[in-house]
Amino acid sequence: MPDYLIGIDVGTTGTKAVLIDAAGKVAARATHEYPLHTPRPGWAEQDPADWWRATVAAIKEVVARSGVRPDEVRGLGLSGQQHGSTFLDRDGAVIREAILWCDQRTAAQCDWIHDTVGFEKVVEETLNPVLTGFQAPKIVWLRDNEPDKYEQLRMVLLPKDYVRYRLSGEFATEVSDAAGTSLLNVGRRDWSEVMLSGLGLTRDMVPKVYESPVASTSVCQTAAEETGLAAGLPIAGGGGDNACSAVGNGVIEEGIVQVSVGTSGTVFSPMNEPKLDPKLRVHTFCHAVPGQWHAMGVMLMAGGSLRWFRDELCGEEKAEADRRGVDPYEIIAEKAASAPVGSEGLIFLPYMAGERTPHADPNARGVFMGLGLRHRKAHMARAIMEGVCYGMRDSLEILKEMELPLSEIRNTGGGSRSAFWRQMQSDVFRAPLVAMAIDEGAAFGAALLGGVAGGVWPDVPAACAATVRTREPVRPNRKLSAVYNKYYPIYRGLYRSLKRHFARTAKVVEKTS
Repeated sequence: MPDYLIGIDVGTTGTKAVLIDAAGKVAARATHEYPLHTPRPGWAEQDPADWWRATVAAIKEVVARSGVRPDEVRGLGLSGQQHGSTFLDRDGAVIREAILWCDQRTAAQCDWIHDTVGFEKVVEETLNPVLTGFQAPKIVWLRDNEPDKYEQLRMVLLPKDYVRYRLSGEFATEVSDAAGTSLLNVGRRDWSEVMLSGLGLTRDMVPKVYESPVASTSVCQTAAEETGLAAGLPIAGGGGDNACSAVGNGVIEEGIVQVSVGTSGTVFSPMNEPKLDPKLRVHTFCHAVPGQWHAMGVMLMAGGSLRWFRDELCGEEKAEADRRGVDPYEIIAEKAASAPVGSEGLIFLPYMAGERTPHADPNARGVFMGLGLRHRKAHMARAIMEGVCYGMRDSLEILKEMELPLSEIRNTGGGSRSAFWRQMQSDVFRAPLVAMAIDEGAAFGAALLGGVAGGVWPDVPAACAATVRTREPVRPNRKLSAVYNKYYPIYRGLYRSLKRHFARTAKVVEKTS
């Protein structure tokens, strides 16, 4: 009987499921979307019930499309957007909408945690400062602003772990996602008593933490009836979306670096031991591979910036895409390619939801600098894509400063599917980019972890060796790289010039909204 595996990625815009065989061939894929709610400036929330409905629908669809019998599925892995807080009461009911990774409301709570626990102690325990996107300050925000709901709080789960709870009836998480909560001792790969007690939390308010390829629990009878899966199917610990994407792309050894342009943008570098950026500009988290960690730079709105442009300003391009039967992003890329390199001096700062790397500034916002009468929509599209590439280069430069090895860059995410944007990344980075033969994102890596948990492979390296393949690299155009290299220092200087204005603007918005 053939072995099949399912990977589920609970993303920001929708939940994706992939069903693969033991050779890595995709038998079926499905994505079901849901809304993102922004009730106030800088806020981002979702209804966990939407995650579950989308998960059930995606699982049913891939099973139906593939024709695979439930008893042929050997393992299931979970991935998802990181850092979000799902608040449950003693009965396991959701107390309020989940607060997401891109939410920026918790600056005061981050300061409170640093002051209460001590900044140096926080970094010693978690290997990172507390940032607005992380989970811990969201819990403190609930305490400070919705005390009636905080009184009901009995369990806090990350997004994918809420789906695990609905699949199994049990509370569990794993090290790669938990590393972004500000509650895990990242070096020891277990909950930090220092952080929990410092925030007034107890261990029974956080789930048991596992290594990513371990079978954490299994599908319960109720979920089996709802999804069509077999009861007792092993559910791997899984991983945060970036760690699972790295597994799915074979980024599991030092020197192989992953650059991902999705809604957010990340630069991911595996490490055999945890190392810190002295300036704390990149994260140090646990990898989904036991005994490994990773350094990661994060841009909050990479592809998200281009999505905003598509949704708000590209009605004409969407209509053309409908006529031609293609994705609107293809039309936008075509228009962007018609503008000259450097967009004739138009530079875009992609800080549309604040920023993490390298600035860690929730007040930063998107900026077009250099608009002139010659500029058209094509220039704006190209400037957005170039600005994202400059921001990703920021993270690569930090990894070089940390003296981490860099022998190969593997490109993934929606930005890797555009040949134009892929070439632009190579030109801005001044380095070859290797694309993946199968690029299904985090869901594919989650499926591999499910395969290890289900006994299809003995470990993560074996799973990657059996399934991961690369394509020929894209190499930088020296002439274009030289132009980008002149614009890049200007891009870097813009934030420094605007930082105080971002902060002043945020105060005005807060007082008048």
